[in-house]
Parts: sequence; structure tokens; C-alpha cells
Amino acid sequence: MAGFHPSHQVKGLRSPDLLLALLMYLAMDPDTNELIGYVVPVFRTSHEFSRGLVEVQEEVKEEGVGQVAMRNLFSRMVTVEKKIELRKKQNSDNLTHPPEFIVRPRGQTVWEGKTVKLHCTVAGWPKPRVAWYKNNVLIDAKTHPDKYTVESNYNMHSLEIKNCDFLDTAQYRASSLNIKGERSCIATVVIKSRGERILEKHPNSVFSPSDGFCEEHGVTFHADIIESFEVAFGREGETLSLGCTVIVYPTIKRYQPDVVWYRDGVALSESKWVHSHWSGDKATLTLVHLNKEDEGLYTLRVNTKSGFQTHSAYVFVRDEEVELEGVPVAPLDVLCHDANKDYVVVTWKQPAVEGESPILGYLIDRCEVGQHHWAQCNETPVKYARFPVTGLIEGKTYTFRVRAINRAGVSRPSRASDPVTAIDPHDRARHRGPSAPFTGMIKFTEEDATVGVVPGEPTDLVVTEATKSYVVLAWTPPTQRGHEGVMYIVEKCIAGTDCWQRANTGIPVKSPRFALFDLAEGNTYSFRVRCFNSAGVSESSAPTAPITVGDMLDLPAAPGPAVATRNTDTSVVVSWGASKDVKHLVGYYIDHSVVGSNVWTPCNNKPVKETRFVCHGLTTGDLCVFRVKAVNAAGYSATSVESEAVVVKAAIAVSDVPIGVHLVEAARDYMVVGWKEPIVTGGADIRGYFVDYRTVKAGFIGQWRELNHKALTTTSYKAENLKENYFYQFQVRAVNMVGISEASLPSMALECKEYTLAKPGVPRCLHVLEVRNTSVVLLWEPPTFDGRSPVNGYYVDLKEAAPGEDWKGANNKATKLKYMKVNGLIAGRSYVFRVRAQNLAGVGEPSTVLGPVLALTMPGTHEIVLDVDDDGVISMIFECSKMAEGSKFVWSKNYKAMTDTSRLTIVTEGSRSRAIFNEPSLEDLGIFSCEVTNTDGVSASYNLTEAGLKHLLDISHDHKFPIIPFKTEMAMDLLEKGRVRFWTQVEKFTSDCKVEYVFNDVIVENGKKYTMNFDKNTGIIEMFMDSLMVTDEGTFTFNLIDGKAKGSTSLVLIGEVTQSVFLPGPHFVDYLDFEVTPECNVLLKATVRFYNRTSSCLFFGLQLCRKDAGMYEVKLKDDRGKDISLFNLTDAGTETLLSWFYSNLLRRSGVLSTEHGIVLYSLVTHHNEELQVTWLQKYIHITASDTYVPSLVNEPTEKDKGKYTINISDGKDGVKRVCDLSGQGRIYRARVVGGLPDVVTIQEGKSLNLTGNVWGDPTPEVSWLKNDKELVSDERYALKFENGKFASITIASVTPTDSGKYALLVKNKYGTEAGDSETMCLQGPWTH
Repeated sequence: MAGFHPSHQVKGLRSPDLLLALLMYLAMDPDTNELIGYVVPVFRTSHEFSRGLVEVQEEVKEEGVGQVAMRNLFSRMVTVEKKIELRKKQNSDNLTHPPEFIVRPRGQTVWEGKTVKLHCTVAGWPKPRVAWYKNNVLIDAKTHPDKYTVESNYNMHSLEIKNCDFLDTAQYRASSLNIKGERSCIATVVIKSRGERILEKHPNSVFSPSDGFCEEHGVTFHADIIESFEVAFGREGETLSLGCTVIVYPTIKRYQPDVVWYRDGVALSESKWVHSHWSGDKATLTLVHLNKEDEGLYTLRVNTKSGFQTHSAYVFVRDEEVELEGVPVAPLDVLCHDANKDYVVVTWKQPAVEGESPILGYLIDRCEVGQHHWAQCNETPVKYARFPVTGLIEGKTYTFRVRAINRAGVSRPSRASDPVTAIDPHDRARHRGPSAPFTGMIKFTEEDATVGVVPGEPTDLVVTEATKSYVVLAWTPPTQRGHEGVMYIVEKCIAGTDCWQRANTGIPVKSPRFALFDLAEGNTYSFRVRCFNSAGVSESSAPTAPITVGDMLDLPAAPGPAVATRNTDTSVVVSWGASKDVKHLVGYYIDHSVVGSNVWTPCNNKPVKETRFVCHGLTTGDLCVFRVKAVNAAGYSATSVESEAVVVKAAIAVSDVPIGVHLVEAARDYMVVGWKEPIVTGGADIRGYFVDYRTVKAGFIGQWRELNHKALTTTSYKAENLKENYFYQFQVRAVNMVGISEASLPSMALECKEYTLAKPGVPRCLHVLEVRNTSVVLLWEPPTFDGRSPVNGYYVDLKEAAPGEDWKGANNKATKLKYMKVNGLIAGRSYVFRVRAQNLAGVGEPSTVLGPVLALTMPGTHEIVLDVDDDGVISMIFECSKMAEGSKFVWSKNYKAMTDTSRLTIVTEGSRSRAIFNEPSLEDLGIFSCEVTNTDGVSASYNLTEAGLKHLLDISHDHKFPIIPFKTEMAMDLLEKGRVRFWTQVEKFTSDCKVEYVFNDVIVENGKKYTMNFDKNTGIIEMFMDSLMVTDEGTFTFNLIDGKAKGSTSLVLIGEVTQSVFLPGPHFVDYLDFEVTPECNVLLKATVRFYNRTSSCLFFGLQLCRKDAGMYEVKLKDDRGKDISLFNLTDAGTETLLSWFYSNLLRRSGVLSTEHGIVLYSLVTHHNEELQVTWLQKYIHITASDTYVPSLVNEPTEKDKGKYTINISDGKDGVKRVCDLSGQGRIYRARVVGGLPDVVTIQEGKSLNLTGNVWGDPTPEVSWLKNDKELVSDERYALKFENGKFASITIASVTPTDSGKYALLVKNKYGTEAGDSETMCLQGPWTH
């Protein structure tokens, strides 16, 4: 394209308009006058139109920029005349027109698998672009070409949806857009499932819409929601998670259901506050940093290609604790509306709690996105929950928050609003086009404004809001305003005058909205608007009708009286009449108060618009009243009339459906069906049942027909006059005082014929009791038909309720019981169960699967407790904390209803039931269980074994015949002057305890002879007698009676015991005898008794010698009598005593090695002048001292070996000891045998060496001393000990400080010796 010149390329163009248009979009170099690129105009338009332009650019990129540019440029040149003619036809008036739907898309309803095509025709100039949306989500046909096809030809547009399925049911919107605006049109498409199609053709078909067959996968999907979330409570600032376990079966590889969460019916999307997660079997929703905006009804919807399942529960969010007592809580739901260049309307909802005084107004804060500074928008609090914020900067993005204020202070701020940008919604978006293909350059220019065009006047001026604080005006911009934009002047005029004043004196208004704040309340004003641009000022708009400054919105009227009805143990249903003639109702707040407390608590913190609300989180048993108030932007209404007081307790309702409809018996023309009563009876007794039946033939069923017109009182019914080989289904309804329940699940199709199979049928009526963390009790009924032989056992199978799990047996050996406790479960997991019956022909088919059952011990679960009361009555006690209206305790034994009422007596009081054993015996052994009706399976059991029964009977006997325990049995004390005390001490008794004092079976009384006392503080019982006579021989007894408890203790005074007690005076129990102590002291002692108190008495002690011989006598005497004891210590007696004496005389003998030699010694216990000591060993005699008798062997040699004898004697008798010095080897004491000089004189600075010769066996230890202080070897002193003989000390350089006394010390186990010490005087160097 080099050298391209427009004058060369456009000569063939005959239209000057086309040439002008072409030249306007060519960029020329002013120096070379050559074409250098395209000029791409920038248009102002909406965001949607900009997105359409971007899509066009994507197409350009796909085809190639150069190719598209050249094609568009030169194809226009060739066909320009044709296109001009076409444009004249399309736009005959040469004016732009907004989009307009000539033909709107029509809603359609089709069957699954079909194709839907939506058509529309759109007019407008410039030619509008059309986009298609599904539920407000843009449809991208390029991303899903197999699902969608979008076409646009000659203003006719279409959307084709292929192979429709259930999820294609939605609202489809066609949106057309050009520079003049946007128009939309909605069509609803409904996709009906195969099941619905069958129902239309065959209304009695067994198919249902929720079980649609999926042709794509060839299966029917079933979804079950288990372990679902319940009503939840959170507090602002906390994090709350909701979760459900979802089971979808059958399992198809790479297929997952669509899981959607809703709040108050609105689908939730991911945000900073909301996070959802789907793991394949568990759906979780996490609410981060709770706020009151998060309160509402949460619903989980699981969509499959066969239908959907939902679960809902309410989430309540309580206010965060206020920082200052009495201030209001934070407002909620801050939203932004009608955003423009410099203006936005902020709305919010009033909080449920105003604080200790009414709310005076609200403060609005704003913050630019990316900043952290909040600026207050209004100086004076506003009463309305709506406020126009002006003064915004065009193009800036803001968030807003609101605070409430009352007399006590300001509340915490609300949660910030979503960001909003201050921009004119009618502005055209600026768009940057692609570069020219031959230059690679892009130029951006603003499209030239229309010069000299004065804008037209604004239209449709209205007052949208009017309050005491402000008035908001809105108008439509002028059609004629050029491309540069316009600004506005707002004028006001007091009604009745013609004086117009400018209202926006400071800053011109850029938006077609304006709020006036400086108006006088009560005055009447009119308003008008002008617009202006650089060309001039427009004419004024038509003025508004006169309006008086004041509140246009009134407070809502008080709601109708509140009516409260019981619902559950923790909730109450409150309904009320709607407020009349209320405008712009925001909702209602409900408060409750416990009667007598005078404290009102909000039941909801987010207003609800319905006139019925379930108040949760109440306390069971409380008596509460309720009231309601309405709220709109103007404020709160007066509260409604309070409801009547209602007790928070489960309400009486229609019962649940009967369960387990099954065949009991069948013949050729009749069938007997049975069922079980509902688990939840609705709080009232079941009064009867109604049975319906219908025929089933070739997959189609007939109408339900009643079998009985009068309610049945039994749980079985015989249906007669049936046809043989026909199939029938049965359903049952229960009746209580409230009404008739829904129909039960239909039974399986049952054939009316006699049973002829060999194996047994399937067990029926499976249900579980006693669900705990690790176990459940599974019960079932036997098959209707046993087969050719009776059923002789059952097998129980279980598996986890999760995809891919296999069945496993709970028992390897068939059980004959019709119940089983299944152990080994894992807490928090869900399980399913089935049972198979067995007879001689084999094992039959499994029963219907029961479950899933969650293995979890519910809070408040109680077990059966065994009790033995004070009367010895044995009973079982079961408590239920979840009693509902009409709940009953049902006791059974071995899981069978107890027909023999003679064994147990049932007593029920409130939530506590007691089963009393009338006569406990072995007949009562077994498993006793108790189930509470009208609850969620509250039950427990107790296995009474033989050992357990025996233990209970022992406890019962002790309770029936209690024995008073004694700390001590009865005892007797003899006191002074012959008095006698009988006493005992009781361990446990009451203040009613009484004592009988008995002597020889005769009750004695307090009197002259007997004195009684019972100290109930200490439990000591006493009986005193002045004296004991021979006539008092017999049995003394204390009998105690304390209620029905008894106790007895006795003391017998008969025979020898009596004689010892009745002696007339003091006497000897043990007569005089002697004892020689280890110190050789001789003791004379005896045992005497005074007044029945026995003691050992030491009369005197002596160190025996022969002159102590003689007769010793001790006398006892008092006024009752005397006694004498003698001890013979004459010659015969002395010899006996001396033999004891001499045996203890010598304590120890031995050998001691000292520095003086070897010492032979013996320790003498006693010595006197009569005792002579002699040492004998080879004629050597050594005189001994009094207590230490040494014999010294100095410098022992071989000749000193041998035995040494010490002899101690009084001339007649004595004792000898021998010391042996004839041991193995030589024994030598450590010695210094020489070598050390007496005195050493040495010159200063010389070296000194002292050496001593050492001797000893074993080799001695050696040490050196200086001035009696031990020396150690170091740099100054060198100490050596060589060959075990030579010890030396060396001082290298002597100084005067080395002068002193040196000694050599040797030591071994036989002794220690210090060598001859030497004094060494050191002198200084000699002088000449």
C-alpha cells in the first residue's frame, strides 16, 4: 500500500457523501499528504454496547485485521450505491432510533430431548446488536456450539437450544442495543421430563416427575439429602458453615449433579462473604464474618437430569454485643440506587433493636474504593432510611455504610454496600478500535461535537422524594444536546410568587437528579430545570406542581393482633394481620418476652414481609408472649397487640404416616395386609386407620379406592373379593384427634395368589432403635411366607451409605432372634441395612434396604438406670428430655410387647418412667427396652443377667433389713472404787436412734444401780454400775433401733472372765521375775492390776555381784485387799542369773591397727572389782583398763602370729574371748623407715630434693605436708612415689617462702604414720 493517495483511489466514487465519509476516517500526513492510517472514532455508549463492540473485534482478530479492513473498505466502494439505497429504505428520515421489538420471542414448553428455537425481529438505527441471556447470564454460543446456535439475518435474530433437558428450564432474554439505548424482551422456556409426559397421557402411571428417565445416560437418577443442616444460630462477626451429605445413585463416571444454594429464594454466588464447596458427596456453604444481612431461609437444591431434591432451614444472626449500653444496633442491607455522575441514592433497613431510647436518625458514610478513610455525608441525622448523596466525583467508585444514633450514642456501622461508580448510565462508552492494517498505528480522536447546537429543554420533571430534610427532583435529559454533553441549572420558586431562584449556586449539576436540602419545612415550592452547554442555555422545563416540604411517606400502621401457636419444643409460630394502607413496606420485626420478665428480645434481626413467622431458639417450658411491629423507610409502626401467653412446647398435629405396609397372608381371593403405627403420632393417640387399594396392570395403575369406611383399631386388615393373579397396592392413613394423616408409602405390587416358593420371603418392617455412636439395634418382622419349611434364622447385612461400598455381613451364623445389636459402627457415618431369612431350602431374597441411618448419639440421650430404693424395691428408670405432646413410654422385653403385667409395674411421671419388679426372680432375665413414642426414635435398653440380678437382690436385702454398723463392739472398763463402765460406739445412725439396755434378756432402766448415756454427737453409748457382784454374772446387751434399721452388741461375763473381774483388790497378774539388759543391768519386774487396769511395774535394777544374793519381796495393798510376790536370789538363784549375766558381759572383740602397732581389744559391758581380766599368748600378760582392754603388738613379726585369749572371771565363773592373728600372708602397718634428714640448709635459688623410704603391706598411700598443710604436685612442687618404696619432693628454685616444716605421711588399712619432720631454713645468696 506504499504510495497510496486518496485522490488516486477514490476517483471512481460518484457520491460526494461517501467520499466525505471515507476521508473523515483516513489519517493523512500533513507533510507528505500520504495516508498513514485510519482514525477510529470513540463513541459514548453503555457498557453492554461496548461489550458488543469487543465481540466484533474478536471476529476481526479471527479473520485477520488486514483482510477485514481491506474487505470492508473496498467492498463498500464497489457496492456503495446499493447500500445507500438500502439505508434510505431502513432509515428514511435520516434520524437515529432506539431499538424496538417488532416481533417478540415467544415462550415455549417442550419435552426433554427436543430442540427449542426462539425468534425475534428488531428495528432501530443504527442497526441494533442483539445478545441472548439465560437467567441474566450471557449465552456464549461459541463456547457451547453443541448446545446453542445464534443467528442474525436482516434484523431477524434467533437462538436455538439443542437436546433440551431439565436444566434448560429458564427465562431467556433478548437484549438489543444501539447508541440510542437498550431494549429487552423475555421468553420463558419450560422443559418437561419423560415422567411428566407419561403422566399427561396416563394420569394413573407409576412414574413421577421427580424420577424422570435420563436418556443421555440411560438411567433414572435418585438424589437423597442426608445429614442435613438444621436451624442454626450465629452472631455477627462469627463464621458459620452449613452442610449436607448428598447421595446420588446410580453413580455415573464424570457426572456430577448441579448443586445450588439459595437464601430467601435467591441463588447465592461466590463472594467475599459466601463460599460454597462441593466434594462429590458433601455440599458445604460457609458464611464468613456473619452480618444480619445473612439471616434468612437457606435452601440447598440438588439438580440431577432426572429431577431435584431440596432441603431448607432458617439461619438466625444475633447482633454483636454493643460497646456502649443503650445504643442501637447497626442498620442493615445498605444498597445504592440510581447512580449518576455526581449522585447516588443510598437506602438501608432499620435495625430490630433501637436501644434504650428511640432512634433519632442515621449517619451515612462514604469511602472511595482503595482508600480507608470514611467521610460523613450528612451533618444532621436523617430519619428516613433513604438518603440522596451528592457531590460525588465522576468516575470514582464508592462504598457506603450507615450508623444509627439515639440519646445513648451511636451504633456500630453497618456492613459496607457493594461498590458503585459515579457515572452517567446514558453515557456512551469510549472504545478504542484496531490499528490500520498497513501502518500498524492507532489514533484516538474524540468525535467532533456538533457546533452551535443549543440543547433543548429537559422534560418529565417530577419530585421523586419529599421529606422534612430534602426534596429530590428527577427529569429526562433533552433529546437535542450535541455530543459535548450538558449540565443543568435547578431553580425554585415559592408558590404564589413568580420569583425564581437558582438552587445549585455552587456547582453545576451533571446528573438528571438533584437533591435540595435548604428548603423551609412547611413552605410550598415549585421547581424547574434548565440545561446548558458551550452553545448556550436552554429554555426551562415545565415547572412542577406546587409541593409542600414535609414527609410524603407516612409511618406504617400497627399490624393486627399477634397470634402465637405451639410448634416444637423450642419454637412458636406467630401470625398477625398485615398493616393497612402501608406504603413501601420493608417488613416486620417480631419480639418475644417471658411472662413476668418485662424484657423483650427480637426473634428476627432481618425484617420479614410475610405475616407468619416461626420463632426459633426459645426455651422449652417458658411462658411467652409475642408482639409485632412494621417498618418502612419512614420508620417503625406502633407494636401490635400482644399475643396470649403460650407455653413453648411441641404442638399437637396430624400424625406421621403409618410405616411398613406389608402382606401378611394371601389366598386366591383375599389378602391380609399389616402395618406399623406411625413413629410420630402428632402428640395425640392414634384412633384408627383407613386402608386404600388400587390395581396394577402392565405398568399402569388404577384409582385409589377405600377398603373400610369405618376406622380400624387394629394394624391389619383382610381385603376380600379380590381377583386371583391380579396385582394390588395398598396404602394406609392414620387418624388422631387432629385429623387424618397423609397416605403411607404404597406397598410393593402384591399378587393375589397362594405362595409356592421353596425359600422364604423377604423380612419386613425393618426399623432401628437405640442409635448410638458405635451401635444400633435393628429389628424386623418375619417374612409373610416361610416357604416350604419354617424360617430357622436370619442374616443381617450392612454397608456405609456412600457410592462404591459393598455389603458385608453383621453375623456369620444365622440368628433365630428377630433383632440384633449391630456394633462396630463409626461415629458420624451413615449406614444402610437389610435382612435375609433362611429355611431348609436356603437363604431368601434380601429385604427392602433401610436407611441411611446416621450413627450418632444425639445430645440429651439417656440410658436405662437400675435403682434399689430404701425399701429394697428394684426398678428400672428411663428419662426422656425430648418429650412431645402425647408421647408415651413403651416398655418391652426382648423387644416384644410385654403381655404378662404381673412381673412389672410401670409408673410414669412427666418425662420419667419407672418399671418396678414385683417379685424379682430368674424369670425376669432378659433385655428390657423402653421406647418413647412421638419422638425421633428415643429409646434405650438394659440386659439383666443372672449375676446382675443376684447383685441387685443382695442390695435389696440390705435395704429391706438394714443393720446399724458399730465402730467398736461392747467393752468393759473397771474404774476407781470398783465402778464398772460398759460402752460401745455407733458408726452411722440418725437422731431418731433409740437404745435398749438389756441384762440377761431383761430390759434395765436408768436408776440406782444403772446409769445410761447416749452421746449422739460422738455415737458413744455407755452404761455405768457402782460395783460388780457375783450376781451380776451373765450377758449385757445394747439393742439399737433406728427406723427400720437395727443393731445389737453384747458382752458375756461368765467363768474365768468373771473371776478375773471380781477379785477383791489389787493383785499380781505376773509375779516377780528378772531380765538382763544389753548393758548387763539386772531388772526385777512384775505385772499388777488395779481396778481392772493391768500394767507392768519395774521395781528396781542393779549391776549384779555376789553380794546381791538374797530373797526379794513385793507387796500390794489397798482398802480392798493385798497380794505378795517373792523372788529367790540365793545361791541357786544366783547361779541361774549369773549365766545370763556373763552371756551379755563381753560385747565384741577384735584387732585394731594403729600407728603404734596392732591392738587386740575386747569391749566389756560391765566391770567391777570382783572381775579379773587376763590376756594370754605365749606367756605374754597385758593389764587391762576398766572398759577397754588393749594388747599392743609393736613391730609385729612372724613370731607374733597366733591366737590371743582374754579371760574375765570373778574367781568362780567367767567368760573367754579369742582373737586370731594367724591369718594368711604378712600383715604390715604403713611406716616411714628412713631417708629424711633432720635439718636442711640450702642457698636461695638452688634445687631441693627430699626423699623418704616407705614400707607397708598393702602398699601405703603417700602424701607430703608443709606446716601441716597438704601439698599437691604442680609447677613448683614435684611429688613422686616410685616402686612403692621411695617418696620424694623436689623444689626447683628455692626461695625464702619455702622455709618451713615438711613431713611425709603414709597410710594403709592397718595404720598411719608421719615421717620424721624436718625443718629447712633457706638463706639468701652468700656474699664475699
